[in-house]
Amino acid sequence: MKGGEASAEAEFDDFYRSTAQRVVHLVYASTGDLELARDSTQEAFARAWQRWDQVRATDEPGAWVRTVARRIAISAWRKDTNRTTAMERHGEGSAPTAPNEDRVAVVAALRTLGPDVRETLALHYLTDLSVEEISRQTGTPPGTIKARLHRGRAQLAKILADKEAHDD
Repeated sequence: MKGGEASAEAEFDDFYRSTAQRVVHLVYASTGDLELARDSTQEAFARAWQRWDQVRATDEPGAWVRTVARRIAISAWRKDTNRTTAMERHGEGSAPTAPNEDRVAVVAALRTLGPDVRETLALHYLTDLSVEEISRQTGTPPGTIKARLHRGRAQLAKILADKEAHDD
């Protein structure tokens, strides 16, 4: 490890040791949920480490981490509140049914595809995203998305046909 990286890592470790517990206490006091406070603090420090050069250059790195941890906790609280409200409004969803044989075969076939092709197929067919939406979300040109869909459908058809022939 280079000298600069080692000193940055040591500096971050010292920063973490001296401030993490106070951040947990702050978020816990704000939310009343110790697990949420710990998770939010951990995520905030992970983000700080990813941007350590920028964070340590701020006037108060501790304030940056405290703000991020609180925002993470608030976001989690909102999601939980919205989920609870939706469940109260619409009732709890029905229990998932066991996958049928065809679904198991398709999932197994998907696992054999490359990650980019698999992701493209899943976004298109499972979340009903258009080629343009997939392109925008993944930062991939639309032509590449179309090619992946074409290639993925062909690969799936071959895998499933081979499986069906093998099962007969």
